[in-house]
Amino acid sequence: MEKLSLTTAVGRLQTQLAQLAHPDANSPFLQLVQSMESTLLFPWLSAQQQWPQLYWRSRNQGEEVAALGCCHKIHIEQGAQQQLQSFYRQHCCDKTSDLRWYGGVAFDASQPQWRDFGAAHFMLPRLEIRQQDDEAKLIVHLNTQAEDWQYEIEQAQRCLQQLNPLKPLPRLTPGHILSRTDTPNHPKWIDLVEQVTEPKFNAITPKVVLSRQTELKLNNTPHPWTVLHAWQLLNPNSYQYGFRVNEQRSFISCSPEKLFIREHGELTTEALAGTTIRGLTPEQDQQLAQELLDDPKNQYENQLVRILIERQLQPYCDYVGTDEAPSILKLNHIQHLHRTIRAEIKADVDDLQLLKTLHPTPAVGGLPRANAMEFIGEHEGYVRGWYAGACGYFNGKRSEFSVAIRSALINDDNVALFAGAGIVGDSDPESEWQELENKLATIMGILNSL
Repeated sequence: MEKLSLTTAVGRLQTQLAQLAHPDANSPFLQLVQSMESTLLFPWLSAQQQWPQLYWRSRNQGEEVAALGCCHKIHIEQGAQQQLQSFYRQHCCDKTSDLRWYGGVAFDASQPQWRDFGAAHFMLPRLEIRQQDDEAKLIVHLNTQAEDWQYEIEQAQRCLQQLNPLKPLPRLTPGHILSRTDTPNHPKWIDLVEQVTEPKFNAITPKVVLSRQTELKLNNTPHPWTVLHAWQLLNPNSYQYGFRVNEQRSFISCSPEKLFIREHGELTTEALAGTTIRGLTPEQDQQLAQELLDDPKNQYENQLVRILIERQLQPYCDYVGTDEAPSILKLNHIQHLHRTIRAEIKADVDDLQLLKTLHPTPAVGGLPRANAMEFIGEHEGYVRGWYAGACGYFNGKRSEFSVAIRSALINDDNVALFAGAGIVGDSDPESEWQELENKLATIMGILNSL
């Protein structure tokens, strides 16, 4: 059967909207779906002038999503997490529904620069494209409980009418970085690592994940979808997430770390900790990977993460099992130690409980969690916001979240980059600083080419 073009699919949905009667009020949202041929989502998104905009791609070049506008949302400020629980139970638990609530939860969003993103933000998009391989569908959502149903239909029609045709993604144009500010700076970083590795402190808190914010002033304004697309091409084995609030402000992430996938009662998560660089030749690359597998410090760090995740999951699961030995996850400039953790969750456990249990992971916080979080909050010197937060979607059948490491906050020509390193007893301050540089090498290379 011939697949419809995007233009034809839009026309079909416009016809359906024009013929809508008032739907069953027992269903709070109506979803209209039209199958179509796959399209280039980054160029399509960049051509649009409707807000907010969202992009999501699962790891290993899995399902890809682009979305525009908002049918319904929840935006939560710091300290109001109880609202999220009520919202989740009202809208996200239907195991027969195909509705997806995209968004994320911050690591810490207490500063004004994160106000647009909140401590948590989830939305049902007005318009959504989902595609995998050569299968795609165009989806429009309506709120059946809107006070004015006809106006709700008009809003959906307007969203479709205002779509712009796909055009080439804005190019990476020559430019350069005008200034750079690191928080914490190099001397402060050395001091923090020495505090964490001090024997008395380390005996009580064996791991703290310290991070750094690198603020850049550019001589031009980077287009977030151009940057994220370039990042994706260089690290296809990562999750990509982008939330564009408006023309000026965006948060993007190209993260190798899965928080969890829950499909029916099956859960998968992972211990991702332990890092080295990539080699210049296949032989050197393999040698570095083997050295990482054999290195006691990195093995210890990965084991700490694995053990804590298993302990966190035990009360909520009938079964938890982990890969006996770690494998290697290769990215563009670095490679990580990686263990898959599989579990069967208890019947009364929901995704929000899993999110609260697993986030923040020991790969972005530390061990014990409370001790590490207290040290980070008191000493790191900046507010992480959505960096090291959880990004993905809730759905009654299947939910998926990544951990938003390797991320950037874009505000016109100001870009903040984020990276962290797990500090354990025998960590070397200079080596850990260099690890931050290695982790940012890909995105710095992209921005230097702007």
